[in-house]
Amino acid sequence: MAQPENPVVLDQTLKPFYQRASEAEDRLTRLEAALASNKDSGNKDHSKLISELQEENKKLAAENAKLQYRINHLVQAVRDTDVKLEKK
Repeated sequence: MAQPENPVVLDQTLKPFYQRASEAEDRLTRLEAALASNKDSGNKDHSKLISELQEENKKLAAENAKLQYRINHLVQAVRDTDVKLEKK
C-alpha cells in the first residue's frame, strides 16, 4: 500500500510554481524600480513604461490564475488520494 502524500512531498511538488511566482515578482520589482528611476524623464517615457507594466501585470495575473487553478486541483487530488488510501 502506498504512503499518503505528506506536506514535504506536496511542498516539493509545488516548489516550481512558487519559484515561477517569485521570479515574476522579481521582474515586476525591477520594472517598478525602473519606473521610479525614470521619474525625471519626460511623460512620454512614463506612458511607455506604464503601458509595459500594465501589460506585464495582465500577463502575470493570467499566469497566476492558471497556477492557482492547478495548485487547487493538485491539492484536491492529493487529499482525495489520501482519503482513498485511508479507506483501504
